[in-house]
Amino acid sequence: MAESICRTLRDGALEGELAPTLTIKDSLTSPFASHVFSHILLQLSSHIEAQKSQSRGIVIVALSRSPSYYADLFKMKGVDVASSNNWIHVLDCYTDPLGWKERIRKSGNVPDPSHQISLATRSYKTVKDIDKLFSVITELGRGLVGENKARFCVAIDSLSELSRHASLQSVASLVSNLRSHDQISCIFGLLHSDLHEERAAAVLEYLSSMVASVDPLHHSVDGQRGYLGNSLSGQSFTKGKFNVRFKRRNGRVKVTCEEFNVGPEGISFANASSVDGTTIAGLLPKVQFNLQLSEKERIDRAKVVLPFEHQGNGKPIQIYDGRRSLEESNSEATTISSGKKEDSGMGEIIYFRDSDDEMPDSDEDPDDDLDI
Repeated sequence: MAESICRTLRDGALEGELAPTLTIKDSLTSPFASHVFSHILLQLSSHIEAQKSQSRGIVIVALSRSPSYYADLFKMKGVDVASSNNWIHVLDCYTDPLGWKERIRKSGNVPDPSHQISLATRSYKTVKDIDKLFSVITELGRGLVGENKARFCVAIDSLSELSRHASLQSVASLVSNLRSHDQISCIFGLLHSDLHEERAAAVLEYLSSMVASVDPLHHSVDGQRGYLGNSLSGQSFTKGKFNVRFKRRNGRVKVTCEEFNVGPEGISFANASSVDGTTIAGLLPKVQFNLQLSEKERIDRAKVVLPFEHQGNGKPIQIYDGRRSLEESNSEATTISSGKKEDSGMGEIIYFRDSDDEMPDSDEDPDDDLDI
């Protein structure tokens, strides 16, 4: 659930534990992860501004959106951008990620557009250097919250864009180092899953405590998701399903699903009206036996007399010895008391010991000769 995600990120990390990490996935068939990212960013920012979050500041690593986009986003939602410089800082990896424009600017006297942005912004021109990127992120965070135990949040608007400039191992190392930093409260980032191999997406999901996927509302007949061109005619392309997988601290996994709708005011979420059989089948374990009892099986189970079960029905209490039923025991007792003996039709085994040298039977105490 979107609200559950926002609460988890708001509450932050417990002492001695890794920071909560969210990966938001989308694909060409439902490319709305950026709307979810913006929604979570605004929700978390409102909590930080009201001092209702563990985070006291937020560092936005802008890779797929310009800093001016975030300035307009905060203004549109009523955030005071002038005062936000105390708790929001944008690391601009979008304008000139490799430093090429800087060289052109110096040779042609082109003005730097970053000075025209109202948000606190710092340009970063060596995205390939992941170790330096980690140092800059933590430096900006400490500049917002200080050197004490206060924490800050990190928002990476495109892990896919970062993977274009660095290896998967470097990106995974960055996420892991951010999670274990003692001043980082939470991390969330965006991933375009169909731009990566399954192994790359699996690595980033493994490092995340929450994985949210933006999926189309319907699937094609063959079970595969349709392409953008032929999906518009069959469904409203502004709607879809928002699936979230939570990995708990005790190792348990919780899966939730709700519907979303993208409108002029942004993205909104609602409880899923129905869940198709494919989704249910994917959540249930695949076993070769029935997990539920039929009515006949319930009746048969209720008739079973458990070992050492006290009857307590007003008659002398008898204890079932686990070898024969109470009815047989009562019948035998009645036969013996009446003096009648019937042939049970059962055989009898009589054992004669071959010699006195043979080992004693189990009914004899082998320790009788001991002085205990």
